[in-house]
Amino acid sequence: MADRITVIGWDGTPPTEAAGAALAAATLVAGAPYQLNALPVPESAERITLGNVRQAARRIAEHRGAAVVVAEGDPGFFGVVRTLRRPEFGLELEVLPAVSSVAAAFARAGMPWEDAQVVSAHGGRLRRAANICRAHPKVAVLTAPGAGPAELALMLRGVHRTFVVCEALGTPEEDVTVLTSDRIADHVWRDPNVVLVIGGGAQAAAVDEAAGWLAGRPVGYPGVERGWALPGDAYTGAGRTEGEPGAPEALPAHVRALVLARLGARPGDLVWSVGAGSGALAVEAARFGAAVVAVEGSRSACARLTVNARRYGVEVEAVYGSGPEVLGGLPEPDAAVVESGGLDVVRAVLARRPERFVALPRTLAEAEEVRRAIAGAGYRADGALLQATPLRPVDEGDGLALGAGTTGALVLWGEQIV
Repeated sequence: MADRITVIGWDGTPPTEAAGAALAAATLVAGAPYQLNALPVPESAERITLGNVRQAARRIAEHRGAAVVVAEGDPGFFGVVRTLRRPEFGLELEVLPAVSSVAAAFARAGMPWEDAQVVSAHGGRLRRAANICRAHPKVAVLTAPGAGPAELALMLRGVHRTFVVCEALGTPEEDVTVLTSDRIADHVWRDPNVVLVIGGGAQAAAVDEAAGWLAGRPVGYPGVERGWALPGDAYTGAGRTEGEPGAPEALPAHVRALVLARLGARPGDLVWSVGAGSGALAVEAARFGAAVVAVEGSRSACARLTVNARRYGVEVEAVYGSGPEVLGGLPEPDAAVVESGGLDVVRAVLARRPERFVALPRTLAEAEEVRRAIAGAGYRADGALLQATPLRPVDEGDGLALGAGTTGALVLWGEQIV
């Protein structure tokens, strides 16, 4: 193994005294070509282009002498330190960080960023990065070749955002461009770059208790209200307006709890809620950090859904329409629930292959048809009939008694068979 391994973060400014001393003593230096050309690398030192970090780590482990790895910004933040510290390489590192590219990007934009989400599009994660941008109003995306600003904007078609594209940060070719997402795909962008994706008003309007002391937005953070599976009266116009054709009852809280558990919504996922009514279930899925598209055939329910999303500080895209045909233009789901719509809608959703699927049939006969559709689509099918009776205090004394109004609901679900 190398006698000493120093990882230097470089942001384009002159190297610090410690970084300069490490470079001067190095017998092996790994970095990007522009870094190796710009920094004072000894002529006698072996140079390694830092493309595949694992290959470089193996070479460093075999090297005898002082090794230096040069990385952008802070190499411990979505950087090379994670790979270099893998146990199979056995490397002990000294890390000299610089300003991270994300911090630099927000500085160029003149924006605070403790409330931002930071995601990487490397490793085929562009779609999940785009889903984070759908769900949150302030996101920094570390891009990759083939997963840059143009590809990200195409993933966000129909979702209005402002892009701050920061190219070649810390170099003489640095450029910062601000464009709306619909204009991003018309440009050719240079690597490397960081993209700030800004927009969406719902979360900004919410009272965020985490502001000022907790970075980012933690998984499941409840926003203005603690908990989930809230009572129906916590949502404006829960269910559909009374008297609308085919209007179902609002989903009781205990039913929503089971549906949310089976959906398993998490950050980076895209969830469809089809036949969403006023959006109680869609809003609660979004509160777990998922991006949510809610499809609803009533314009008044779509309006109430938007109000509920804003109230709880989440982004939910409301799509007006009903029937299978409205699903064709939607982005691919990771999980989906059909709250209403019938067997044709169930089959259309299953055809898009979400990993997890839930349906809420109205009758036992419909439930059997839905179960067959789930199993026939290659899912492991299961289900339950939920019944609940409220408790009420006894008129005299401190005891409890069963109240009136027992409710029941059929819930069927499926998970892809791997």
